[in-house]
Amino acid sequence: MALYYLETSALVKLYVREPGTDRMLKLVSRTNNHRFAVLTLSRVEFHSAIRRREREGDIDPLMARRLLDRFGEHMETKFVKQVINDSVLDLAANLVDHHPLRAYDAVQLAGCLTLRAGSGRDDPTFVSSDQRLIEVATAEGLPSLDPSVS
Repeated sequence: MALYYLETSALVKLYVREPGTDRMLKLVSRTNNHRFAVLTLSRVEFHSAIRRREREGDIDPLMARRLLDRFGEHMETKFVKQVINDSVLDLAANLVDHHPLRAYDAVQLAGCLTLRAGSGRDDPTFVSSDQRLIEVATAEGLPSLDPSVS
């Protein structure tokens, strides 16, 4: 059983077909009782990603609503939720001081590092399709996975 921390670029692949979707679906469908954590901020980022695709005509409004509803259910029943608190924000600010990260990316990575600090022996694997985030996560000592790279 492993713990995976799903940054939003990887999380969306579970709901919208794009490069890396097949690998993400295999990861979550395994019967090894893997656990999957997401930052509570992912709710806003996920909504933004789905609504952007809807506005661009890639997803029709009914499908967008279904995806958002399904994701909302999964947030309550399937995912370990990593909350944002002052220590996560302090760590994110420190990450920005040392790495070329955007603010929300730093908060995502800080969430995973905070999860690692509190999870005891379970080292979460940071899952993202953002190469800069993968590089920084690796530099910070996190095992990392880009589902869109074989």
